[in-house]
Amino acid sequence: MGREVVQVQGHVARAPDDVWRILRDFCRAWHPWVATIREERGPQGARVRAFTVAGEETVYHEQQTYFSDSDRVLGYTHLEGIRDCEAYDARVTVTPAGDGGAHVAWTATIRAPAGRLMAIAEGTKAVFEAGIAALAGARVPAAPDLPTPSLATVETLIFDDLPRLALTVTPPPPPSPTRGEGGSRLPGTGPAAAPSHLPSPGWGGDGGGGRLDDTLCLFLHGIGGGRTNWDAQLRAVGGLVRAAALDLRGYGDSTLGPRQSTVDDYCDDILRVAERLGARRLVLVGLSYGSWIATSFAMRHPEMLAGLVLSGGCTGMSEAGPDEREAFRVSREVPLNAGQTPADFAPAVVKVLASPDAPEAVRQRLFDSMAAIPAATYRDALTCFTNPLERFDFSRLTMPVLMMTGEHDRLAPPAEIRGVAGRIWDAAPCPDVRFEVIAGAGHVCNLEQPAAYNRPLLDLLARLA
Repeated sequence: MGREVVQVQGHVARAPDDVWRILRDFCRAWHPWVATIREERGPQGARVRAFTVAGEETVYHEQQTYFSDSDRVLGYTHLEGIRDCEAYDARVTVTPAGDGGAHVAWTATIRAPAGRLMAIAEGTKAVFEAGIAALAGARVPAAPDLPTPSLATVETLIFDDLPRLALTVTPPPPPSPTRGEGGSRLPGTGPAAAPSHLPSPGWGGDGGGGRLDDTLCLFLHGIGGGRTNWDAQLRAVGGLVRAAALDLRGYGDSTLGPRQSTVDDYCDDILRVAERLGARRLVLVGLSYGSWIATSFAMRHPEMLAGLVLSGGCTGMSEAGPDEREAFRVSREVPLNAGQTPADFAPAVVKVLASPDAPEAVRQRLFDSMAAIPAATYRDALTCFTNPLERFDFSRLTMPVLMMTGEHDRLAPPAEIRGVAGRIWDAAPCPDVRFEVIAGAGHVCNLEQPAAYNRPLLDLLARLA
């Protein structure tokens, strides 16, 4: 089996954002060689395009594997259609050029028998060159109209059996008809959009074309937060799926357990919440400490997750050495050992968490969250966080993964989270990864920029429905 890398680069005399708006819709028929195209759904709601090329009868299938509006990057893999192709993974990136135009880099890594490898590579090169040339004249689609979700009502639930757990919960959304046929939609007009030009979708599987009736979207806050940090997200997503925000052990109205908390205890709490609310599947949404807990749960119960949303972190201390973990814990316990409470050092924490231009109302909410944490709870969380039970194996992530971090995040900067997103893309067996930087936000990006945070989250939930 041979391997070949095809790389084509070109300049497009258009603004990078305009070029990206053409490319970003994975299932839009903008390439001049495409005769027909339609969108299908793969496992877990993955975006799959089925298309034909002018003069051919073959139906090609490709699945989107990576996406980033922030970085203008799109990745995809070949599923079927190219004869004797063992593997085909491609990536297209748009970056600014010095003259105000755009630089487009299109790369594919191909594995195929030696007798077919060069023919596939040469065909790929021709496809990429024709595509880049066509970007100069392709129609720039209008910015999509973003639906305004109806704001869900919320209520508080208390599970009184020990440890007590407190949640803010939305009611189950009203029943909606199934999508059928894999939830296909046909972008564009004319022959390329005609459903009769292609067979019915052959992809489906868990999550594709299904419903979210049995799914709970569960929000997990950071080490300095609480369930109220997720109010804007709960109300926004509650119209699509039942949602809940959990006070972790010892936070808010939840209580600590009888012994030092471990990540397994948090995972047991998530299972308990799912059972009590009748959820067979979960979309876990975490922030910082909550992201680490969510990923830990994904390592243990990947079959339960319809989606994983990680904000402001992911790996936590799981990749740090013993000395680094101990230094982290000790440095943060110094004020506790001196008799202070989180309320005493909350002002200093807010300076680290908030973006430079965060309004006073946001800073006050960050302060209030931190100040409300009992000293025993903060110490318990620090000990848990700095005693991880494993290094994460990203090959266990079989669900869509959305990663977001704030532009001004000092604790989980964009470069770090981008790198983790890339590692998940490389390691996951069927990757479906999205990475976004939330402009104008610090560490608690969902609280500072709720509308920008909610857009990718709602997009993920909508395609799981």
